Amino acid sequence: MHKFPTQKQIIDSVLKGIETAKNNFTYWTADELYLSYAPPKFLTIHISQEIAKLENSPELFIDATVADILRCSLPSRNDFTDFMQKRYLSQDILCLTLDERFEHKSDNDSISRVIMSIKNGVRNIKEEYKYEIEKMCKMLHREKLSDSTLDYAIFAFYLDISNSARKKSKKRIEEIINSFDNIVNSYSNLKSKFEGGNINIIPNIGEYSIGCYVIEPSFK
Repeated sequence: MHKFPTQKQIIDSVLKGIETAKNNFTYWTADELYLSYAPPKFLTIHISQEIAKLENSPELFIDATVADILRCSLPSRNDFTDFMQKRYLSQDILCLTLDERFEHKSDNDSISRVIMSIKNGVRNIKEEYKYEIEKMCKMLHREKLSDSTLDYAIFAFYLDISNSARKKSKKRIEEIINSFDNIVNSYSNLKSKFEGGNINIIPNIGEYSIGCYVIEPSFK
């Protein structure tokens, strides 16, 4: 079994992947469009490519279902239905899932370790973003660390605004983090942190920022 990448390696790859996506889209469109106008999965593909470059890269799955992820992370592969019912989890997908890489003996022995929601054009707090945080919290929360193989979750996002925007990026990010913190803090044994968030100025146009909101188990 391969050694799984560290959390720092994954976060750095996510941030670099979004930065690369921004640079590519800017070049391809000759500075005509913001990255927030990019097609669906544009960020996810770039992030996946960066993670795949890691020496001990994990297996990557785009748009894996909640049921499949739980089946590959709970102690018993038959527990996911009850788990979803008890936590009011509906069938849905996660943008990107990282699994342990090893030689499989069947098509039913994968081990999920990291889940990600990836959003482009994030500028304000939206219900769909809070829904993603709530969903990942429900999947991560447990009484014992051994109750799941999931190590952490990431809400990765790209934010851009024009010069005419009255509310600047720094304030927007603070409000987004506070909103997410309120959700995470309602769960025992979960904690969160924010990585990235540097404000990049685009002369005469606006500014952009890239961030990773990380949720992980916390046991005293």
